[in-house]
Amino acid sequence: MLTIAGIGSRETPPNILAEMVKMGRWCRDNYIQLRSGHAPGADQAFESGAAHFCTAYLPWSSFEEHATKTGARLVTPNNWTELMLHAREFHPAWDRLGDGARKLMARNSAQVLGLDLKSPVQAVVCWTADGRPTGGTGQALRIAAANNIPIFNMFFEQYSTEELVVKDLNKVFLTYLREVLSGLPTGI
Repeated sequence: MLTIAGIGSRETPPNILAEMVKMGRWCRDNYIQLRSGHAPGADQAFESGAAHFCTAYLPWSSFEEHATKTGARLVTPNNWTELMLHAREFHPAWDRLGDGARKLMARNSAQVLGLDLKSPVQAVVCWTADGRPTGGTGQALRIAAANNIPIFNMFFEQYSTEELVVKDLNKVFLTYLREVLSGLPTGI
């Protein structure tokens, strides 16, 4: 199944949040699974558009429980040890984080690589302040970069609208599908 991570800063500007809602709807309308983290701002904008085509990974079961219900599937991982060991590799100051912050960082591993850490998204769509990999989004972007997963940061003009992201995202999906199909046995 084609899957993207839709994530970003809590400070994402309103015009970009509107584009993220459209991006989520595009995923839903095209049967593309979206993964997110249920945080205010970008995550919840993507979720509201994708609705039941979104899986949102929570750092704890009551995280953002007051948020508007979107139809997204909310998942609290039960493999924290594995996720935290993975996340630790990508965080520059892991030892200075408390348990809550570690869980926030670890759920980024699930957003990008799946709960099993073996089911990567085909792309990450995000917004970060100044276009750099900062905060929790930065953690997810470091994981994506280490796994050669394309990143579409809506901070940059070339990806500032849903239409611009979709144009290049379709190229990523086409390449991915070609790779998958080339691995199938002949004669099917």
